[in-house]
Amino acid sequence: MFGIPVAVQVPAQFSDLSLLFLRLMVALEFGTSGYNHLSKPKERAKSLGLSVPFTIFLGAAELAGAIAVASGFLAQWAAIGLILVMLGAIYMKAAKWKTGFWGEGSMGWHYEMLLVVMNLVILTMGPGRYSW
Repeated sequence: MFGIPVAVQVPAQFSDLSLLFLRLMVALEFGTSGYNHLSKPKERAKSLGLSVPFTIFLGAAELAGAIAVASGFLAQWAAIGLILVMLGAIYMKAAKWKTGFWGEGSMGWHYEMLLVVMNLVILTMGPGRYSW
């Protein structure tokens, strides 16, 4: 309309670099969470209201998903698994603990929803060129 381009043209290598940074951020979040579940399963299980075996399973799933997403190897399958983990977390916060989207003291489920969307990008776009 005014001669202003609607979309910014970004070279493909920057798209791949962006996907790499996204994957690394997702991996950092889930890797840390998985490590915490596995290093102190009794404490984590009690704080979340889960059984110890399920907490260990959850930690292993998060850690495996983080490794897969970071490396790009089976990243889309890992993204599906991590989305399921986050949907479970959203269910716990929204339905079981009756926490609102924003919650109090940033304890809502908005962060989990953000991780779902980040994993949806990995699922739909793939891991990019910078992957194993």
